[in-house]
Amino acid sequence: MSFNDDAVQLTNDDASSCKLSAVQRGYWKDSYISFFYENPERKSPEISIGYYTRVHSVRYLLKEFIKKTEGNCQIVNLGAGYDTTYWNLKDDSLTPKSFIEVDFPAVTMKKCRIIKEQMDLLEKLQSEEDDIQLSRTEIHSNDYHLVSADIRELKQLEAKLQSCRIDTNLPTVFITECVLVYLDMEYSDRLLKWISTKFPTSAFINYEQVNMEDRFGEVMIVNLKRRNTELRGVEACQSVDTQINRFKRNGWKNVECLEMTNVYRNLSTSEKQRLEKLERFDEKDLLDQLLEHYCLMWANSDSNSVNLSDVTITDFT
Repeated sequence: MSFNDDAVQLTNDDASSCKLSAVQRGYWKDSYISFFYENPERKSPEISIGYYTRVHSVRYLLKEFIKKTEGNCQIVNLGAGYDTTYWNLKDDSLTPKSFIEVDFPAVTMKKCRIIKEQMDLLEKLQSEEDDIQLSRTEIHSNDYHLVSADIRELKQLEAKLQSCRIDTNLPTVFITECVLVYLDMEYSDRLLKWISTKFPTSAFINYEQVNMEDRFGEVMIVNLKRRNTELRGVEACQSVDTQINRFKRNGWKNVECLEMTNVYRNLSTSEKQRLEKLERFDEKDLLDQLLEHYCLMWANSDSNSVNLSDVTITDFT
């Protein structure tokens, strides 16, 4: 593990802080994020709206995937950090056959400890069908698995997914949120091609930077470098087209990509009004600038005719 890897892991704390700050101010409900982070610094409204748009759109796609497959599916969150989606889906009675989270051992160790200490988290993993297996860095239950792996090492990743009893023939959706951009292109290409080859009926949700060649993108890169964090995969983040091309050249048949500006515009008028009234919000230009530098990818390959192409990223109401 390199020093850069350590810095990248700290971005998980940043994301958790931003999410908790937004949840505390009513942008969305999440009963579990406070277990993973405490006393966040208050964030600006445009940051909170940006995180709302990210969380809402990713979970919308996951819910549609679960409904389309009638729950007979798997979810794999790569670089999951302190994500709480599993518990929130449980509350909505939308549980896949298996939910797998993968991250560096230092991150999964902290998440394991928190889950063990919080009954509100642990009890939702319990099942009459299976005992929960707990270690310092990993958890295995009937439908939830938390494992440690470096996703750049495909043999290691495959072995860990096999330990979760993953079924490559079952419809599977993979999630990466601001993860691929930290990988050298050879690693992200290899990962995307491996998944598209190994899982014939699969989907991929990717949230990360886009339009990174302008001044805003340059400043973001400089600021991250000051924190010893390098966007090694920024080449794929130059435009919507470069994002789409990366997936297509690695075997994904149906690929959509939207700037988050357009994702936000596709929310209902009433929801946008609710969000913009939660706090004093005068910086619409700043929100637009932020959202246009992130994008949402939805790619799928549907060999078993589950009609995944019916799921689109143009409607998040």
